[in-house]
Amino acid sequence: MKSAHKKAVLSKVILYIILIAIALMMIVPFLWMLSASIKSDREVFQMNPFVWIPEVPRWKNYVNIWKKIPFGKFVGNTVYLTIVVTFLQLLTSSFAAYSFAKLNFKHKKFLFLAYIATIAMPWQVYMVPQFIMMRSMGLNDKLLAIICLQAFSAFGVFMMKQFYEGIPDDLCEAARIDGMSEYKIYAKIMLPLSKPALSTLTIFTFVATWNDYLGPLIYLKSQENKTIQLGLKMFISQYSSDYGLIMAGSVLSLIPVLVVFMCLQKFFVEGVASTGLKG
Repeated sequence: MKSAHKKAVLSKVILYIILIAIALMMIVPFLWMLSASIKSDREVFQMNPFVWIPEVPRWKNYVNIWKKIPFGKFVGNTVYLTIVVTFLQLLTSSFAAYSFAKLNFKHKKFLFLAYIATIAMPWQVYMVPQFIMMRSMGLNDKLLAIICLQAFSAFGVFMMKQFYEGIPDDLCEAARIDGMSEYKIYAKIMLPLSKPALSTLTIFTFVATWNDYLGPLIYLKSQENKTIQLGLKMFISQYSSDYGLIMAGSVLSLIPVLVVFMCLQKFFVEGVASTGLKG
């Protein structure tokens, strides 16, 4: 018994050591970015000795980044784009998932499989046809083009459907007997019960939209429509040697993502676990 207990304890210790090592490997680059954001160029690449916090931190890097480029405009465009796309994906994904999970209609399984199959198709395959379509609609160099393309998510529909299938059908049947329409069942029963799944989808969508680089690069040309990612790339092109300012801008671009994750993290694990109950 003692030998088995010792082996179990040793296994846990080894596991925790491995997990701590992996966590350190993941967090060190972010710590370096934070350190570099308050340094001068000379201090950024000073390795012997390496100093995490300089004697005179250059906090003005976080002020100068707003002056060197129209960073505020880029932030505003990214916030607008991310909020709108996230809201639309939550709406369309949850609405479509309710139909596929709780309603019966002709060719339901075929339509669901056909829609979900698009997840396996790389975006680069249909990137050019999408661009031609948006240009023919007069949406080139407009945020509306990205909103239209990203307002729907096959992954979101799949995830929400998995969650809805874990909710007993008896709830919907009882609501129908009471005279509730499908829209009311969706709004008053399904949505309140799906907070974990909606929170998980919010994190995925928010992070993907906020960090998207290739989409805005293709559709947004004018400076007034650019997002943070394009703005940082433009800043690197103009001030390639000012790594302190570049890192300060990168840190600022991470803050909204961290805030959203911290606010929704208590639902995140529950949402991921519950959406995998049924396959």
